[in-house]
Amino acid sequence: MITRLRNGYLLDGSQSKQADLYLAGGLIQHSVQPESRIDADYDVENCVIAPGAIDLHTHIGGGKINLARLLLPDLVKHPSHLTVQEHGVKPLSAPVPTSWETGLRYLQMGYTTCFEPAVLPANARMAHSEMSDIPWLDTGGYLLLGNDRLLLNWIASGVPQSQITAYVGWMLKAHQCCGIKVVNAGGIDAFKFNARQLDVDDTHPRLPITPRTVLRVLSQAVEELGVTHPLHVHCSNLGVPGNIESTLATLDAVEGRRIHLTHAQYHCYGKEGKHGFSSEAYRLAEYVNWNPQVSIDIGQVIFGQTVTLSADSMHQFENRKLAKPKKVIFQDLECQAGCGVVPFRYRHEQFVHGLQWTIGLELSLRILDASRVFLTTDHPNGGPFTAYPHLIRLLMDYDYRMSIFDQLHPDVKEMSPLPSLKREYSLQEIITMTRTGPARSLGLADRGTLQSGAIGDVVVYERDSNIENMFSKPRMVFRRGALVYRNGESLQGCEKSTVIAVPETDAQFESWIAPQWRDQYGYDIAMVKISRDELLERGRHITLAKLRAN
Repeated sequence: MITRLRNGYLLDGSQSKQADLYLAGGLIQHSVQPESRIDADYDVENCVIAPGAIDLHTHIGGGKINLARLLLPDLVKHPSHLTVQEHGVKPLSAPVPTSWETGLRYLQMGYTTCFEPAVLPANARMAHSEMSDIPWLDTGGYLLLGNDRLLLNWIASGVPQSQITAYVGWMLKAHQCCGIKVVNAGGIDAFKFNARQLDVDDTHPRLPITPRTVLRVLSQAVEELGVTHPLHVHCSNLGVPGNIESTLATLDAVEGRRIHLTHAQYHCYGKEGKHGFSSEAYRLAEYVNWNPQVSIDIGQVIFGQTVTLSADSMHQFENRKLAKPKKVIFQDLECQAGCGVVPFRYRHEQFVHGLQWTIGLELSLRILDASRVFLTTDHPNGGPFTAYPHLIRLLMDYDYRMSIFDQLHPDVKEMSPLPSLKREYSLQEIITMTRTGPARSLGLADRGTLQSGAIGDVVVYERDSNIENMFSKPRMVFRRGALVYRNGESLQGCEKSTVIAVPETDAQFESWIAPQWRDQYGYDIAMVKISRDELLERGRHITLAKLRAN
């Protein structure tokens, strides 16, 4: 089948031009043979044609999101109280929507690929199973390491880097993931021994290791394996005033290797002012601007009700007193990590919440390269992903963001430099930060672009002076060349894919590690290994993330 989109404005981060676009055989083409039959022909004049958007950090599958649904069933089944417009934000769904609604709401914004950023090895099968139930989206996951007891013991005993690298590579393949994530390196395990803080150079209470060492060996493993996506790092001291110092120490810990800092808004705080809380976003932004091996996603705060969920049980435990409503869940997960689920409500009139809102925007506006700063709310931690069109408008419209800034706590207006940042993102930069940049970061050469031969994930947005409306209501969405959404209505399902990375590993490593795994965790390693057939049995295809040359 061949579809033609006529008279559209092609925009993908590398090109911007008025031209026709063809979808043939599930792929993008810029021309077809003159004798070819056009099966569907759409005039899309006054429309922007863009690749399907990519969310590289959103909690959409696995244990934590299900615990949140159990804790807060009213926020899953009865989201109507969230649809009242509050300070420019109109979420379309609950903070913890069902799998089906997750796929629909992403589709309604033009997103076609999403990544779960914290796949615990012991729970990887469940995470893949749930992501396979999310309609319309291709998905993938980052494997959570850096607090698993077997690895920490090895690091403490000084095993060779080659052994660490072999372990990371085997774990990545065995759990069918495409990247490596570390959350509060060593801190989750330290919490189990009653530690309440573990800074980058603090020694673990039971092991002769520091977070710096864990970060160094994991980043080196990712480099040696050739995994395209950098080590995906949730820093120490999340949300703590003054944590900019530990964030910069984290960046130094990887010794110039590639690193991705996630939900960076929560990690660039100072201690200035009468509230002992201030923005240090300029320091982190300056570091990113001068170091091309560093990328970040924002973790933007959205005013309203949400639920925070994280493997960082150390800091979720500290935040339990802020829970709204007053109920929480904490869980220790098979000696590999932890989990804390704390409902939360961000309020515009509250000083800290208002300053957090400005810090996220400040980061986006100060970082110059839109291909290394990505739009996220750390869904649902900072707020629901359905706020993305609203955030895009904030970045593109200075007057609009100032209209909300003017509603904040007076002390925020006194301390924040946001009014002086008059930069407005261009449409090209928005496409880069939501499509081209994430695809490049993940090694996905087949998407995030409108080049001929790319996968036919294409979104048609009708131009609108209100940019929030434009990105909330695409005219059409195509998946692999098939029209799946048009004018507010989903039309059909589509083929779905799981993105994985497959580095070269030693075939004998599994038999060597098996007895150590059994001794450490008490069950056979075969119980957690996921075959490709298991993914394919659920009707999904496999997409291989491109590896880097070592």
